[in-house]
Amino acid sequence: MGKLKLHWQMLIAIIAAIMVGIWSGTDSQVLGVSLYDAFNFIGTLFLNALKMIIVPLVMSSIIVGVAGMGNSDNLGRLSAKTITFYMLTSLLSITVGLILVNLLAPGIIDGEAAGGRLNLSSSDAITEQLARVEGRSAGDITAVFLRMVPPNIVKAASDGQMLGLIFFSLLFGVFMTRITKEFSQTMLSFWQGVYETMMAITMFIMKFAPIGVFGLVAKTVAATGFDAFQPLLIFFVTVVLALAIHVFFNLTLMLRLSGVNPLKHYRAMLPALLTAFSTASSSGTLPVTIECVEKNAGVSNRTTSFVLPLGATINMDGTALYECVAAMFIAQAYGLELSFVTQFIIVLVALLTSIGVAGIPAASLVAITVILGVVGLPMEAIGMLLVTDRILDMIRTAVNVFSDSCAAVIIARTEGEEGVLEG
Repeated sequence: MGKLKLHWQMLIAIIAAIMVGIWSGTDSQVLGVSLYDAFNFIGTLFLNALKMIIVPLVMSSIIVGVAGMGNSDNLGRLSAKTITFYMLTSLLSITVGLILVNLLAPGIIDGEAAGGRLNLSSSDAITEQLARVEGRSAGDITAVFLRMVPPNIVKAASDGQMLGLIFFSLLFGVFMTRITKEFSQTMLSFWQGVYETMMAITMFIMKFAPIGVFGLVAKTVAATGFDAFQPLLIFFVTVVLALAIHVFFNLTLMLRLSGVNPLKHYRAMLPALLTAFSTASSSGTLPVTIECVEKNAGVSNRTTSFVLPLGATINMDGTALYECVAAMFIAQAYGLELSFVTQFIIVLVALLTSIGVAGIPAASLVAITVILGVVGLPMEAIGMLLVTDRILDMIRTAVNVFSDSCAAVIIARTEGEEGVLEG
């Protein structure tokens, strides 16, 4: 198994989990140990490992990404255009996802919430927690902004109040570049080291993802049979359709309006898109992306060296869309009628957390736990997302990379660069 790529390992694990889950049911035992309890233990252990790395991974990723923009000399016209473009496209992608998930309602099957089919817990504690989510009002919007400035950042992180941690990390990254260079470099080296270490730990945990997926899927199938797969299939279609609309309508229209020929740009970026799809890592694809944008699209190194590395850090259109749809899907599966306020909170948090998602496979699972925690949805529901996560991870990574490349060529056009793809 170690010689196979991760997505093949996870596919084998899912198939094996389906077969074992159907065979075992909830009553089978081996040597006096309940197989259902064993599946639950394996899946919970994997989810706990993901939760464990949330705080240091998100914090170091944001600080390094913001500090990487450089000092005030670099935070001028080019950075303003780049950040504006990235925020706009991320917001557009989230909006598309929110509209489709409300229209298709993957968490509702035959007019009923799919929580039972997905084996989601209905304990008294969960029910009480969900009641608080459904009862949100306009006053909760101000509460979101208040949580962005917590009085105790350590306590906020330990309590899972990630908005405050994200805001603090953004401020830390910005002002870290404005202190004495000697101390600034020391701090940047420290946080870069933390970031690299957390990426290594994340990749280590993901080596056990097939085992974790096996436990989570086997537990669900053992309890519900094939009932779980209908809502998951609709969820899968919803995400893919939303990603396609964002790429072939939103981004294509932006290319066309800037004078760039979309078809030429698709061809120019094909090697990078295939690499992104196969690796599910926007950071790992970055060298290929830079080469395609410079050599095939004709963008200068001055633009690509700033826009693309920054995009690989903070521009996650596909990931932000997926996070939003996933949170809404889970809410629907629990039978919640989310108000506009709660959906706005989901959009806001998806936008903020997409900035802090590392460009490595399955890192968005970490971000989804942040969103669920902020909104108030049970984190146990993230387990069912693992069934379709790998293939969706590959698709949304390609969308992330394509959006980065669109930013580079559009900004190059606005900078008056010659030789960039023309319509």
